[in-house]
Amino acid sequence: MTSEPETAPQREVHCADAIPWMRARGRIEGASAVTSLPDVSEVGLALPVWRAWFLDAVALVVNAVPDDGAAVFFQSDIRHDGVWIDKGALVTRAAEDAGAHVLFHKIIARRPPGLLTGGRPGFTHLIAVSRALRCPDPLPIPDIITDPGRAPWVRAMGVRAAGHAVRFVRDQARAAVVFDPFCGVGTVLAAANALGLNALGVERARKRCEQARQLTLDPAEL
Repeated sequence: MTSEPETAPQREVHCADAIPWMRARGRIEGASAVTSLPDVSEVGLALPVWRAWFLDAVALVVNAVPDDGAAVFFQSDIRHDGVWIDKGALVTRAAEDAGAHVLFHKIIARRPPGLLTGGRPGFTHLIAVSRALRCPDPLPIPDIITDPGRAPWVRAMGVRAAGHAVRFVRDQARAAVVFDPFCGVGTVLAAANALGLNALGVERARKRCEQARQLTLDPAEL
């Protein structure tokens, strides 16, 4: 008697604007989200308009996953006209307004601790939220992730950081699908496939869509 071969993880990438796409799609059963929302410089909006857009986008991501799923956000603070904008606080506010609570808030070091970074932060927020899930104790993710891994693209999160997030939604939220509505070149999608999960992404730029369909990662990198 021979066993049936395992089905390879699937990947689906849509070339579309994520906001109307999420409004039309609604809740994605069996999914958890891992994503990084664009900065004001990437969307071409005035700061007050971008701030409202950002809060709405976070709520849409939270609403896209089931109550027992999780949404994980990678967000770096930005400086605009000499004023710092705390994107981690924006994520928390929008998630709580959408009925979710924070599961964890970790820090990813983008530069070695102790270096001066000028107008760019040396760290990224890693924040997970959920409506029904509770965070295990202890959580197998360090409070400060000092090695995010290589970045396949200048704006991409490091592959090791993506691996932490994907393993969390796989092991704790029991996700079957990892959803990234701002998938860029597909780092999260490739990490999900490498760790045995199906992946669903949305990306507005056609070139990055094609890259997101093709990128692969070695599980050893994660």
